[in-house]
Amino acid sequence: MFLFLFKKVKVPLLMLCVTVCFALVCYAEVVKLGSWNEATIVQIISSAQQIDTPGDVIVALSGHFKGSPYAENTLLGGPNEPEELVLNLSEFDCFTFLDVVESLRRSSSYEDFADNLKAVRYFDDTVSYEKRRHFFSDWVVGDDLIEDVTVMVAKERAVSVNKNLNQKDDSSLWLAGIDVVSRQIDYIPTLNVDEAVLSALRPGDYIGIYSPLRGLDVSHTGIFVKDKGKTLIRHASSRSETSKVVDEDLLQYLQGKPGLIVYRVKP
Repeated sequence: MFLFLFKKVKVPLLMLCVTVCFALVCYAEVVKLGSWNEATIVQIISSAQQIDTPGDVIVALSGHFKGSPYAENTLLGGPNEPEELVLNLSEFDCFTFLDVVESLRRSSSYEDFADNLKAVRYFDDTVSYEKRRHFFSDWVVGDDLIEDVTVMVAKERAVSVNKNLNQKDDSSLWLAGIDVVSRQIDYIPTLNVDEAVLSALRPGDYIGIYSPLRGLDVSHTGIFVKDKGKTLIRHASSRSETSKVVDEDLLQYLQGKPGLIVYRVKP
């Protein structure tokens, strides 16, 4: 996938950690706002609510985090470790960048943020490692607010592949403790990403870079952005020369990569 695989790491100082219990289901909630505070978060949520188009809301919200550092393994939990709800606005990997932005898009207040993060990051709003949406294609399973528009955007040039997600070539697992799931993955080969495809993409589309590896759906994720006639991917880049949230030319970024998956927020 990039496998959205996160390991247990030590919790830095300057975090707020509380324990939340509902109906005997308990989990720790770890909050790391960095340079943000509740007032500024409320301000950007309020400002985004003045925008009519969901995709434009995503572009506006994600823009606030440009320049934020890239970091791996920021989620806490594993097959033998209790899951913790991590609300981290100070650093991102490519997937937590997307789920924070989408959670903010669904929020009308700071108090909504954690609840929406649970809904975006976990199946059934259940904070557990087993219920975490580890794969990008998990986003369009059991969520009525996001849909797969890859085939529509591809203009009849998409490729469909049946995959057993989480199962490697040797039948071992990418992620211990997570079931193998059979799923059809549609993607647009990079050679087919032309002007017609670019014109069918909409600002704020969530995009994934298709992975040819067995058991994985994507290797990376980002947000499609149009700016002054340029078509860009906004993403948390792990490359040493960037290592932060940046905008890059989408076609240039796709060179040497197999293809594109496109998800879109429903109106």
